[in-house]
Amino acid sequence: MILWHNPRCSKSRHALALLEERGADVTLRRYLDDAPSLDELRAAQAALGLSAVEMMRTKETTFKEMGLTTDMADDALLQAMAEQPKLIERPVLFAGEKAVIGRPPERVLDLL
Repeated sequence: MILWHNPRCSKSRHALALLEERGADVTLRRYLDDAPSLDELRAAQAALGLSAVEMMRTKETTFKEMGLTTDMADDALLQAMAEQPKLIERPVLFAGEKAVIGRPPERVLDLL
């Protein structure tokens, strides 16, 4: 399992704690330091089964600063996340071909 993790985020820390409590073998990816590529974001979108806007933190100041809107095409929003990874909703847990966004953090348990 791979967790796109931001250690400064309480939801991300909580999701990690839930996984560790259950003995899950989790590899952390600090996605703010190791930003996912556009191709990785497309793969994440497929695994999540969500639209690009559903993967985003639309209330982030950066969202407005970049001139983004919630009705933009997925490709444009995915490109924005590749350029500014803090726009990616967190945490995201990947297990094989499946993924979930840990909002609330307990959602990560769905992949155990």
